[in-house]
Amino acid sequence: MKSLATTPDEYLASLPADRKPVIEKLRRIIVKNLPKGFVEIVDYGMLAYVVPHSVYPPGYHCNPKKPLPFLSLASQKQHVTLHHLGLYAGVLLDWLVDEGKKRGTPKLDLGKGCVRWRDLDAIPYDLVGDLARRLTPQAWIEHYERSIKR
Repeated sequence: MKSLATTPDEYLASLPADRKPVIEKLRRIIVKNLPKGFVEIVDYGMLAYVVPHSVYPPGYHCNPKKPLPFLSLASQKQHVTLHHLGLYAGVLLDWLVDEGKKRGTPKLDLGKGCVRWRDLDAIPYDLVGDLARRLTPQAWIEHYERSIKR
């Protein structure tokens, strides 16, 4: 379900009671582990972690008025979703799958650039934290520019 919230606090306040503690915990872990330079906003109805225009003035090529997206967190109707453009771009997908297996994480429900959890008790919070810190804003910008200039 797409949220109409415009701030992270509004987004959290709008969550159903069973999802709120899960999203809050994921948010704390992401914020704690993201390298310096990413900024938290609400975008596309989700908590979003982006490279701001002050760091990357060109913005997102699909809509240059928007900052460069990196990671998003959402409470959907049937699951909690972590969207990570580093997975979509193929930069971190193999690492995530391999690291999940090493840690004995139940098989991840993966989409093109997301991980979905229907069982909220099965979220590997430590793996999410490690994933969040894998790319700096500068490393993400470099990969992003290589990808869009093909």
